[in-house]
Amino acid sequence: MSEGRGARPGPDPADRVVIGITFGNSNSSIAFTVDDKAKVIANEDGDRQIPTVLSYVDGDEYYGAQAKAFLVRNPSNSIAYFREFLGKDFKSIDPTHCHAAAHPQDNAGSVFFAVKDKDAEGEASHVSVGEAATRYLRRLAASASDYLGKKVTSAVITVPTNFDEKQREALTRAANDADLEVLQLISDPVAAMLAYDARPEAVVEDKIVVVADLGGTRSDVAVVASRGGMYTVLATAHDYEFAGVQLDQVLMDHFAKEFIKKHTTDPRSDPRSLAKLRLEAEATKKALSLGTNAQFSVESLADGLDFSSTISRLRYEMIGRKVFDGFTRLVEGAVKKAGLDVLDVDEVILCGGTSHTPRVANNLRAAFPESTEILAPATSAGAVNPSEVQARGAALQASLIQEYEAGDIEQSTHPAVTTVKHISNAIGVVTVNPDGEQVFTPVMQAETAAPARRTVHIAAPRDGGDVLVKIVEGGTHIKVTKPEPKPKEPVNGDKAGSDDDSDFDSEGDDDDDDDDEKREKIWKLGKLLAEAAIKGVKKGGKVEVTINVLADLGVTVTAREVGGKGGVRGHLAA
Repeated sequence: MSEGRGARPGPDPADRVVIGITFGNSNSSIAFTVDDKAKVIANEDGDRQIPTVLSYVDGDEYYGAQAKAFLVRNPSNSIAYFREFLGKDFKSIDPTHCHAAAHPQDNAGSVFFAVKDKDAEGEASHVSVGEAATRYLRRLAASASDYLGKKVTSAVITVPTNFDEKQREALTRAANDADLEVLQLISDPVAAMLAYDARPEAVVEDKIVVVADLGGTRSDVAVVASRGGMYTVLATAHDYEFAGVQLDQVLMDHFAKEFIKKHTTDPRSDPRSLAKLRLEAEATKKALSLGTNAQFSVESLADGLDFSSTISRLRYEMIGRKVFDGFTRLVEGAVKKAGLDVLDVDEVILCGGTSHTPRVANNLRAAFPESTEILAPATSAGAVNPSEVQARGAALQASLIQEYEAGDIEQSTHPAVTTVKHISNAIGVVTVNPDGEQVFTPVMQAETAAPARRTVHIAAPRDGGDVLVKIVEGGTHIKVTKPEPKPKEPVNGDKAGSDDDSDFDSEGDDDDDDDDEKREKIWKLGKLLAEAAIKGVKKGGKVEVTINVLADLGVTVTAREVGGKGGVRGHLAA
């Protein structure tokens, strides 16, 4: 996996003060580690999720929540939702989300904003998107420095999986210009998994994880194979149609219609009224993630008229159903794109601000089997705050690599080093159970990076004796068992009534059939790789099988009795 590196010589490793940064398009977070635990830093306003907004008033620069508040009174001098434009040409950007702030403009193909950042009466300055990122990152670093009591020198920054090399270079350059050494750029899903896998109670095991990063302006899903602590991204999906702003829009339209009923004026028709509506809708959305009812209240919403209303979570979930369904389809689509089934997924990690919404997690809980852990506040008591999980992962990565020289970090994350071979199918052991059935025990899962070594213990027959071990490739197969169709009851009454009733009954039957349909994951045996016979295993004994996949994908198999002498060893060429 290719990761970004710092572009200029940084401080001496011994003098580094490092943080992790999630630089989001809507909100950002900063974190540091103490005693191997990651903590998210609150800025001077007490915010841990810091809006990615800059605003200029009479020559003073504001950022975060203060700047976001100025989107109502000072939109033309406020820069918002600009992270996405880094490293892009003007013709390839989507300025949709900037309509309530300073509009991006074209300067020989590059993106800039015209804002009066010196004083209110002077000429507008042309602030490039790279300069906006530098100013914002400088404020984040300053907040972290104030919190820690020492100057932050270096950072690991998370980026979406579809950030190309040009965008990574632009972000690194912006951070360097903010006097911040970029130790590494790591992808958002990897950062989230690091945060979970670094917890004291975490067990490093082979698993398939879906990381759903549901942000304010975009949603990103990654399907990741974790094999022995190494992560391989199997598939990604990116969506701009289903994100937090669409839920804001649902609430804005709902309350705008209520206001029109009372006062016949549409608050969406005036830019300032629209900005007020948007801010309060977002606040209401957040309140509904915590409680079952929320108050919506805006002073002088339109035509000098105040407006106040309430909404229940149930009503919100009904009017936002299309958006909620869109999140579920996006996650299911990413799993399908990876060539997997929901039954193959061991964990779903939800991150991003929109993941706080209970309905999102509950829908995924219904879409995945009970064996899949849905890690979100609504479905798991042990879930990490979705808005903080990526910054925590970045901070943990920063603490791991802060003592290395910049050149060593660059070399270890170079694509030529980290792009390694993987086995395409699972490798396991086939034994015969007391009923005479073949049982496949996976030893090494598919997508495990080579070289790798795994060991499994196989129970011998109860009375001991000779044990034949078969080493085979295996793949998963989803077995669907449909229930027997139910006999339809004869319906009495007239013809029209009968048709209506039978339609109703058949719909009910279909629902029942869906509920009763059984889907299970079973192993399908593939190519036989090797056979080994262990003779004279003692009563109640076990056979230890070790599979060692070499860097060239050659396989060495060792089988022996646990506690016994000797054994069998063989090698298979790739």
